[in-house]
Order: sequence, then structure tokens, then C-alpha cells
Amino acid sequence: MSPSPIPMMQNPISMKKKVLTSLIAVVIGHIGVLFAVSQMKTPELKPIDKDPIKVRFVQIKEDAPPPPPPVEPVKPQVQPKPEPKVVEPPPVVKPKVIAEKPKPVEQKAIVQEDKLEKQKQEQQRLEQERKNRELLEQQRREQALRDQQLREQQERERLENERREQERREQQARNTPKNLSIGQISWSRTPKPSYTNRDLQGSDRTVVVSIEADTNGNVVNARITKSSGIDSLDQKILRSVRNAKFRPYKENGVAYPFRAEQPFELKLNSNG
Repeated sequence: MSPSPIPMMQNPISMKKKVLTSLIAVVIGHIGVLFAVSQMKTPELKPIDKDPIKVRFVQIKEDAPPPPPPVEPVKPQVQPKPEPKVVEPPPVVKPKVIAEKPKPVEQKAIVQEDKLEKQKQEQQRLEQERKNRELLEQQRREQALRDQQLREQQERERLENERREQERREQQARNTPKNLSIGQISWSRTPKPSYTNRDLQGSDRTVVVSIEADTNGNVVNARITKSSGIDSLDQKILRSVRNAKFRPYKENGVAYPFRAEQPFELKLNSNG
């Protein structure tokens, strides 16, 4: 007797149900995993003060779903269309802008600058001292020159005064008659007194005349220093002296006036 055809037809239908049920279970499992992943919060990253964080995005591998449990046969249901999955982008971590701190000046550079500044100040001080020394030396030279000029001027004035004084003395000496003896001078025109025995009044007489002569030997003054006792006779002697003339008296080639006394011995004429 041959088997019935009805069971043969029920077996393919049961297999299809089982496969469909398995697929539905798998889809539901995936939806659940995706929903769970979408609900996960992204861990917040604490900012790091030191260096910027390098962010590298990695893809999280989904865990393989566990094998579906045996599912009882269910009636086929109309599966609603799944809503499109909205995947939120991960938060963008903005790199922290770290202000670049100025590099500290190296101590060596500071020391070098201080050294250069001190050298510059020392050079300026030395230059100022050199200028002060040059100025002082110039002032000393100028003062020495003024002193030398003053001494030279004073010396010239002294020599000029001495010269003038010497000339004055020489002039005064030339103007002041020198007191000479009768032997130091000589006549160029001898006095010739004219008198008679009557003028002598019977005796010999002596008359002394003080004579002053200029540089040319001219008699400028004559006076009786010793009288004969007879005035008329004295006057005759004076007239003869005033008409006479001496040779110039010279010393070292310079003529000087002079003063001298000339005696006259008046004798009686034996012839009367």
C-alpha cells in the first residue's frame, strides 16, 4: 500500500515556516543590537592641559549575535518596515589652543648684555675723562700762554721804563753841568780881559769866576766867586769870560755841560 500524499505536502510547509521564523528572529536581534548601540553615550574626554590629544577614530566591531534560540512556530506576521537608523556623528573634540609661552631669556644672554652694557658705560666714562683731560690741558696751555705774554709785556714795559729812565737821567746829566777842574777843560777862544794899572788901583788883584758852559762849549753863565775888591774890574773880567768859548766836554763821545772856576791873576804893568 502506497504512502499518503498529504504528509508529503505538509513537510515543505513546516520547513518554510521554520526558516521564516529564524530570519525574523535574526532581524529582530540585529534591530535590538543597533538600538542598544545608538543609545550608548559617548564617553566625555577630559581636557589635558599639557599636550593636545591626538584623536584617532576607530570602528567598533559589533559583537556577533548569539545563535537564535529555538523558536516555536509562530504565525506569520506582517513585519513593519524598520525606521531608518539615524547614526549620530561622534562629538568633534576641538583641539585646545595652547598659547605659546615666550621662551625665557637665557641667563647667558642676559649676562652677555650686562657685560656689553658695562663695557659701553666704561668706554663712555673713559672717553669723557679723556675729553676732560684734553680740555684741562688746553686750558693750562692757554693760561701758560697768557702768563708768558703777560710776562713778556711786563718785561717790555720794564725795559722801556728803564730805557726812558736812562734817557731821562742822561738828559738830566747832559742838562746838569758837571763840576770840573780847570785842567779838565780847554778854551777854544781864550778870555782876554783889558785893564790898566789904574783899574788895579796900585796893587795886584785876583779874581775867581764860576763859569757854566753848554754841550757846545758856549758860556751860558758867569759870576764872581772871589772878587778883586773893585767892582769895575770884576765887570771887565766877566765881560771877557762871556765873550770866550770852551771846547765841548765829552765822555764816551757824549758832550756834557760843565761848571768850572777860572782864576784870573791881575798884575800891575811895570810900564804903567
